[in-house]
Amino acid sequence: EPILMDIRNLKKQTVNTINETIGTGILTESILNNDSDIISTISNHKSDLVRCWSAYTIGKKSELTIEEVLEQIQFLAADKHFGVREISWLAIRSNILNNLEKSLEILSEWTSSEDENIRRFATEATRPRGVWCEHIEELKKRPELALKILDSLKSDSSKYVQNSVGNWLNDASKTRPDFVKNLCERWKRESPVKETLYIIKKALRTIEK
Repeated sequence: EPILMDIRNLKKQTVNTINETIGTGILTESILNNDSDIISTISNHKSDLVRCWSAYTIGKKSELTIEEVLEQIQFLAADKHFGVREISWLAIRSNILNNLEKSLEILSEWTSSEDENIRRFATEATRPRGVWCEHIEELKKRPELALKILDSLKSDSSKYVQNSVGNWLNDASKTRPDFVKNLCERWKRESPVKETLYIIKKALRTIEK
């Protein structure tokens, strides 16, 4: 009932705000009732919607360090369902904003993962503008902070990852077109392969419009 009440009191009810409210509410109730089993239950639930709720129970744990947050969210970042993977980065976006330098350092290591979903998370979670989320103002001004991540994925074999890298750079091009153009020129020289050229085309779509 407390969770249902919180949903009814939302100023704007959307899929994302409702999911966040449910996840936050489950975390609160688990603490109040000393019930840690519920967190494990929803994290491994067969329903992708329920697993989405579990992402917020990670993002809302104020006692966790950013290292712990990213470590705990990784299995959801690799989830078989697209919706769960999207919610996983949305759920911890504010954690990344508040710990940007360390987050970029950790996520740069994720770019060497064998799992394309985890590699994609590194760029999708840090997009300067992103979709349905708060912008990362520091990366809009200084996209070079994420250069280690971008360079690591410039010729990734996965189209899923390529699209994310291209979108990341397209975001950055709206405030730092100079950075994006210079980076793309360097990539053309260093990695003139079809994967890189595809990313470059997506990256420059706003600049060359």
